[in-house]
Amino acid sequence: MSGQYPGREAIARKGWLGAHRWLILRRLSQTSFLGLFLLGPWAGIWWVKGSLASSMTLDFLPLTDPLVLLQGLVAGHWPEMTALVGAGLVIAAYLLVGGRTYCSWVCPVNPVTDAAHWLHVRLGLPKGWQPKASTRLWLLGTVVAVSAVTGTIAWELANPVTMLQRGLVFGMGAGWTLIGAVFLFDLLVARRGWCGRLCPVGAFYGLLGTRSLVRVSAARRADCDDCMDCFAVCPEMAVITPALRGKSADTPLILAGDCTNCGRCVDVCDRDVFRFTHRFDTRPAPGRDAATPSPAGRDRAA
Repeated sequence: MSGQYPGREAIARKGWLGAHRWLILRRLSQTSFLGLFLLGPWAGIWWVKGSLASSMTLDFLPLTDPLVLLQGLVAGHWPEMTALVGAGLVIAAYLLVGGRTYCSWVCPVNPVTDAAHWLHVRLGLPKGWQPKASTRLWLLGTVVAVSAVTGTIAWELANPVTMLQRGLVFGMGAGWTLIGAVFLFDLLVARRGWCGRLCPVGAFYGLLGTRSLVRVSAARRADCDDCMDCFAVCPEMAVITPALRGKSADTPLILAGDCTNCGRCVDVCDRDVFRFTHRFDTRPAPGRDAATPSPAGRDRAA
């Protein structure tokens, strides 16, 4: 790895913009989605009404968070047809681009947790306590169960995304406490802990995106020199290993539902090992068994 600053070689070869292309696009996407919701209350331009939980765009396109719909159903509230259509559209979209694409391309809390990780690395803080990866699935189940028992959409009472959006419209107040707690948790307690280990929304979209079409592929994995930069920037580093370290007979596709399709591995790899593709991509991708590590690669890995 390039010390505490992964991607230096990529910057040297591709330039700063080339080594941050997908990160920049993600920030523009997150800002645009949030900005559309804020246009109404801030500027009186109501292109989008509602929130990320449920909205109406241009008075004809309904979008509904399917997790919110699920909570409503188990709580005993039958939704209107617009909510059903909206949830269906969202499910179809994430089956196409990847469920946890929501986490990296839409969710406004992601820049908060990314900032915490950036500062964590710059301060050289220890990895800290890491909850089991299954914790968020248990929390997801708990959210659904509590909704069923209480007859409410339980998660919306504590959802940092909802709190952040409401706070930007009405003033943060106590909402800052929750957002600050998420930031401090990732900074001081568990590296990438909130999105990677706790958030039930991420768990839900991970399940939804297990069969999604858009995928990242380690198509040139034989050229990998073990610099470890992709692992350093990946919010779900465990998803990389099967594709990158696989043999020639193994698929180079990252098929895990936990992959957020953030594109950071594409950005920081100076060997252009990774690229976006689709799950039916069967182009040959020689594995590490077909390559001999270069002396330079061994030096960088050390």
